[in-house]
Amino acid sequence: MVNLTTKIGNLTLANPIMPASGTFSVDLSGVFDLNQLGAHVTKTITEEKRGGNPTPRVCEVRGSMLNSIGIPSKGIDHFIDNVIPFYNQYDVPLIVSISAHTVDDFARICERVSVPGVDAIEVNISCPNIEQDGKAFAMRPSTTHSVMTKLRCASDLPLWAKLSPNTGETIEVAVAAEEAGADALVVSNTLLSMAIDIHSRKPKLGNLMGGLSGPSLKPIALRMAYQCAKSVDIPVIGCGGISTVEDIVEYLIAGATAIQVGTATFINPNAMVTLLAELEAFLKAQNIQDISELVGSVRDEDAADSVVFMETAP
Repeated sequence: MVNLTTKIGNLTLANPIMPASGTFSVDLSGVFDLNQLGAHVTKTITEEKRGGNPTPRVCEVRGSMLNSIGIPSKGIDHFIDNVIPFYNQYDVPLIVSISAHTVDDFARICERVSVPGVDAIEVNISCPNIEQDGKAFAMRPSTTHSVMTKLRCASDLPLWAKLSPNTGETIEVAVAAEEAGADALVVSNTLLSMAIDIHSRKPKLGNLMGGLSGPSLKPIALRMAYQCAKSVDIPVIGCGGISTVEDIVEYLIAGATAIQVGTATFINPNAMVTLLAELEAFLKAQNIQDISELVGSVRDEDAADSVVFMETAP
């Protein structure tokens, strides 16, 4: 019998597989038993009602996709009254993803969702920050530390900081989040990208640019997960481009404690439960009794610790 039990701080998950925020909804309850997942991660919510970005909001690129959804939301009151009770019928930890434009707004929504039935809060600090000219909080260590410090004072629930790949200071941001009270890191959100229709010469997204997700993102997010796991003592949750069991195992070996599946669910709504079965089969085939044996087992002893970026041939 393979032990898939996973610990994220004080939370115990039956297995390490959960959805990425924005790719999971109550509708999937009609596809498979949601009790099979390690945790439920809600679509990101905002305090106010939001209509989202102009259409088109999604487009396909080679092997992946771009999205510029714009976090449409029915608001915090609807969420507390309707969404939380729905997920509470399952015996699975509920992780609520939140977003806001300012530090004070973040603290307010964090406090409001700290209610019975919520087990942890995923803080989407990868979203634009009005107080910093629209730059995401997770772009800089200073803004990351500022917002996470405020959030730590607003709630006693575990806080998972969702980081951005759109920064050159991955390690510094990760350390700042940990120092300010984050209980785990989700690595990472989507990569700012663009696609153009060569016939109309117009951007394929109504908001011009959007987030790249899917297999194309995986090498970047995997690198970030590895760097973060090496730099902090809190758990890292790998997220980005996971569509095969090999992807999951790579993230675990790199140092991630758990993983989130996003774009793959759009292609196959059963992706997460299929991956769970394949992960268990892989561990059995490898004679691995406990999934924790994989976490952080990357053999990098011969690599120079100081090397972060490598030159590539012209």
